[in-house]
Amino acid sequence: MSLASQLNDKQLEAMKYTQGPLLVLAGAGSGKTSVITRKIAYLVKHCGIPAYRITAMTFTNKAAREMKERVTKLLSREEAKGLSVSTFHTFGLNLLRLELKHTSLKANFSILDADDCKRILMDLMHRDNLSGAESKELIAKAMKMISDWKNDLIAPEQAHTTCETPEDIQFAHLYQLYERNLRAYNAVDFDDLIVMPTRLLQENAEVRDKWQNRVRYLLVDEYQDTNTAQYILVKLLVGVMGQFTAVGDDDQSIYAWRGAKPENMALLKEDFPNLKVIKLEQNYRSTSRILKAANTVIGNNPHIFDKKLWSDKGHGEVIRVITCRNDDDESERVVKDLLTHKLMNGKSWKDYAILYRGNFQARILETQLRQMQIPYKLSGGQSFFARAEIKDIMSYLRLIINPEDDSAFLRIINTPKRAIGPVTLEKLGLFAQENHLSLLAAAGDQRLTMAIPKKATTQLAEFADFISNFTRNLLEDDEPVPIIRQMMLEAGYIDYIKEQAATPAQEKTKLDNIEVLYSSIQSLINRAEDVDEKNIESVIRKMVLLDMLEQQQEEEDTDKVNLLTLHASKGLEFPYVYLIGLEEELLP
Repeated sequence: MSLASQLNDKQLEAMKYTQGPLLVLAGAGSGKTSVITRKIAYLVKHCGIPAYRITAMTFTNKAAREMKERVTKLLSREEAKGLSVSTFHTFGLNLLRLELKHTSLKANFSILDADDCKRILMDLMHRDNLSGAESKELIAKAMKMISDWKNDLIAPEQAHTTCETPEDIQFAHLYQLYERNLRAYNAVDFDDLIVMPTRLLQENAEVRDKWQNRVRYLLVDEYQDTNTAQYILVKLLVGVMGQFTAVGDDDQSIYAWRGAKPENMALLKEDFPNLKVIKLEQNYRSTSRILKAANTVIGNNPHIFDKKLWSDKGHGEVIRVITCRNDDDESERVVKDLLTHKLMNGKSWKDYAILYRGNFQARILETQLRQMQIPYKLSGGQSFFARAEIKDIMSYLRLIINPEDDSAFLRIINTPKRAIGPVTLEKLGLFAQENHLSLLAAAGDQRLTMAIPKKATTQLAEFADFISNFTRNLLEDDEPVPIIRQMMLEAGYIDYIKEQAATPAQEKTKLDNIEVLYSSIQSLINRAEDVDEKNIESVIRKMVLLDMLEQQQEEEDTDKVNLLTLHASKGLEFPYVYLIGLEEELLP
């Protein structure tokens, strides 16, 4: 297949342009993924750039997977060898792994999830006698502010200069304590996977030169969703050569609440004066009637770049506006209308989507759908990695690859029960602090008998020995999955699952989930391209990152009505769509 086939003139121009920095202003449904994937193939086939010198970055695992799958259909296996297509955070993790000697981290560092980070902040507030340690709302606010500081590359010691309120000052103090704890745990949080590589490239000329030589051409998707740290990371990777293509659309910026700055697109023009802008304005997804309505709605928005989407798919069906008395009336009418349309037109349930601003709007819809016995699936269901049995086993593994991971220790020390109470754990924590030890090291320390009764120290020492024995086995063996399986059996965890399950069905579900986890670990080992990625430390870090980047994908071939937030629907297509809750102060 010719790379130019089925591309319009603007898409073709974007694919072939390699004379300097390029911004592709890609409206919704304008075929940007085709442009990015074909450009990668074009760079390899026609520009002589080896795939291992090309890096493409996006924001979700799903987008990265789709991009890589499309590219591999355009290139031979040999041509595609070494191509890097990943999320920003996966790229950051790989950079940290490869440049570890230039960082403060040790090889077995952990990636902490949001729950771990909340626990650390709560513990710090307790220890420092700060008010609000039990307030989930205040902890969430502190986490958000620390995340914002990190994404703006504001170091802990600089944070106080940005404070405007006494609460801000408290959060700045927490930020310093939080960072010290992360380093003591030999751990990073999600933001660090961008911030630490960016700082490393800023401060270390040797590493910066190495990566600028390594990345000969960079492609970035969804550029309007980059934050300050990600923008600086891109600048540092491309250097003065500016060999990159950024694809974005300021009208599709939906992540301002987590630090995204669509104005980064305007900064490109300042930082790269020779930037070329190509607009993709032909929409392949919607009819002209829908586009006209969309253009009218966003017509008064502030625009960084002007563009007007158009379509040659005809006028399409009339957009109907239904006025309802309240939420209940709205849900009932939408579900009845959907059912009538399906029966009269012989469509599948999966052809329909109901979109809304927030998940809270789905509750009444679910009630109506269940009453009418209509199958549906809800976006944003529980992540596979958020299930208790998966978090438990992952915590065992995290503690094995990083004995300083106190958060993992606290989760599993009594899972299953080991008769180690809160008073004992408090004394263990004090002993660890006074002696500058991790909780696991403290649990195996012979001096502990002076601080804690003998029965409790025996239990703690046995746990420390158990972890130590399996650490040796796991880190030395090329086949870790059978050892992990054996470890969970000997820990009594499988029996614990059977005892805790309320019903035989729940027991089966949990045991099946554990088998899926084992299979996922084996699959990551099998798919690893180099020896360093096959070790258990690398595999566990990847799995923790997967948990953060994506929720478990429901099977796509199920015939169910799709209930989605507007955020979750981005980039998806459905023949028939209901948009509910168009009310003042809710949407738009």
